[in-house]
Amino acid sequence: MACEAALGGERLLRLLQLASPALPVGAYSYSEGLETLVAQGQLSDVASLQHWIEQELAAGAMRLEAAVMARVYEAAIAPSFPALGYWNQWLSALREAEELRLQSWQMGRSLYRLLLDLDPSVAPLLEACGETSNAAENFAVNFAVVYAIAAAHWQIDSRAAILGYLHSWASNLVNAGVKLIPLGQTAGQRLLLSLAPAIARTTDAALVLPEDDFGACSWGQAIACMAHETLYTRLFRS
Repeated sequence: MACEAALGGERLLRLLQLASPALPVGAYSYSEGLETLVAQGQLSDVASLQHWIEQELAAGAMRLEAAVMARVYEAAIAPSFPALGYWNQWLSALREAEELRLQSWQMGRSLYRLLLDLDPSVAPLLEACGETSNAAENFAVNFAVVYAIAAAHWQIDSRAAILGYLHSWASNLVNAGVKLIPLGQTAGQRLLLSLAPAIARTTDAALVLPEDDFGACSWGQAIACMAHETLYTRLFRS
């Protein structure tokens, strides 16, 4: 019993490390279209930001990203190297805007290199995802895919891993909103707390979503990301 409790505690700590804002992958430098929407006046308060994030969770690309993570997790446990490569390519094709695709690849490569330094035994699973046979810095590997592989390799429960991933994503957007709108820090924390039910619903839906229902409505985010690079001033990376 003590051993099981210790393993559970260790897995929780691994998840906290993966989902931590301190993870050196550069997530803080992206706003995923929020900067454009704030500049256009479409997001101007807590309510509008909450609505945007909840819609992304319910019907946008994040729901599909979570569903793909569940598939990657299963493939890493099997293991099925062809499935890992397939779902990585599938997720790359899902990105409607170049900014979103490059963000996912940059963060994926950063986590890829970090995991190889922390735990070299995960290398075969990671290498199966690369769309090239070149060095790690040239791999077109998505952040969500590497994250799911790390969770499976470290024996973190799949539901907990996806919850942590979505919470980390939402935290990043809330922090972006705090800077851009701007909002107070307390308002940001209240918003993050209020997003918990939506995060849990998206996680549970993603775990059972049939592949025939893999679809999203995220054109608004895609347009906002495409327009981001032409803003007169930018705080976030494009």
